[in-house]
Amino acid sequence: MKAAVSWPDVPVPRSPEPADPFEAKLLSTARAGDPDAAHRLGRLYAERGDRSAARHWWERAARMGNVDSTFNLGLWHQRHGTTEEAVGWFELAATTGDAEAAIYLATLLLERRGDVAGARSWFERAAADGSCMAARRLALLCEDMGDTLGSRDWHRRAAIEGELESAYDLGFLGYSAGDESEARHWWEYAGRAGHADAAYHLGLLLHAARDPEAAETLYRLAAWQNHPRAAFALGGLSLAKRDLRTARAWFERAAHAGRIDGQRMAGFVCVELDDRPAAAHWFAQAAAAGDAEAAYNYGLLLVAEHQDLDGGRHWLAEAATAGHHRAAAELRTLQTVTGGPDRPDDRPYEARAASWDHPTEPELTARAELAVAAGRRRGDAVADTADLIEILGTWDLITRGLAERHDPVMWLTETSGLHAPAVEHLCSVRATLLKPGTAPWPAPTEVEHVLMTARDLRRRLGLR
Repeated sequence: MKAAVSWPDVPVPRSPEPADPFEAKLLSTARAGDPDAAHRLGRLYAERGDRSAARHWWERAARMGNVDSTFNLGLWHQRHGTTEEAVGWFELAATTGDAEAAIYLATLLLERRGDVAGARSWFERAAADGSCMAARRLALLCEDMGDTLGSRDWHRRAAIEGELESAYDLGFLGYSAGDESEARHWWEYAGRAGHADAAYHLGLLLHAARDPEAAETLYRLAAWQNHPRAAFALGGLSLAKRDLRTARAWFERAAHAGRIDGQRMAGFVCVELDDRPAAAHWFAQAAAAGDAEAAYNYGLLLVAEHQDLDGGRHWLAEAATAGHHRAAAELRTLQTVTGGPDRPDDRPYEARAASWDHPTEPELTARAELAVAAGRRRGDAVADTADLIEILGTWDLITRGLAERHDPVMWLTETSGLHAPAVEHLCSVRATLLKPGTAPWPAPTEVEHVLMTARDLRRRLGLR
């Protein structure tokens, strides 16, 4: 490695003698062999954009043992030279105990050479010198290598040193393994220290555990840091208490942050508060973004409040095309009542699968969102939250009221005529979502297959 640093003779930059007395003094001191002056002179030239002069003075300082200049030369070659030269300079600085240089060196080895063993060695040296950033990088590297125990150990070290992202990750590692007490501990640790996502996901976990009061406290902690999903959750809790004005404020906060579901729910609350113009505004926003339920309600509002039949017909058709069966029914009624010549929106539409519009228990919604967040944390392909909510909601809908003595899989198989393996698969995915750690998170293709089973079950049982 060190052979890459060959101390080449960099020509002395041709520049006029400085007029500034401070710079002239610095130049004179650097020429006399002062490494600190040479380092500062190199930084001065770098700030001016004179790369050649910066490199010259940093190399003079590095020759005299200035570690900061050695590190800066690593950065210089990383940006303007070759990987080999950058690695050489970073290694020279890292061997003196410079943890930041060790991190940069490990990153170069990992990302440009694929040298996992070398990268791990330098990350470990930096972590041993007290770098919580290096400990976190080691944790992520161990996780990529399938070393779960090593990953947790390094995340803990980083978290204890104040790395909140590692505390947040520890919460997900605990949750995915089925250890909810571990998840609570680390999410609370990070959330109380100001990590908004950790506070929000702890709120979800408490909500999933049927403790909405405790969940509200954590949602508020996240919402104070402008977390839009926390604002939406607080809107839902306020709506459950029938505190419509507070619910409107939270939903509109989420809506202004761009959440489509916040726009839709703000519209619903505005209808209940008899503020029709505001309701139309929010339904229109969500409908334009592709929300079928909002399009349905916006269409109804245009017809009922503004007698805008063309506008109402358009948005009802948009919702119906997206699979909204009530919109399809309203559209047929509207066409029958109005009669007259065909209009553009009267053409037959090709509806997709019926959209899920049943109310779902907040606990199930929280579990679905936690599962998606756990999979998405490291950039894995994950299912859509709405699909998981539909799977959990479907099972709850079709088994509600079923006596405990009945085997739900057997009962559904006999009642629906669907093959037992398909129903068992649906049951298995549901169990994984509700009890993490029992099986790996379902992949998007698996969720798509199970979603088709859920919809087929509802159709066979006469449910939408």
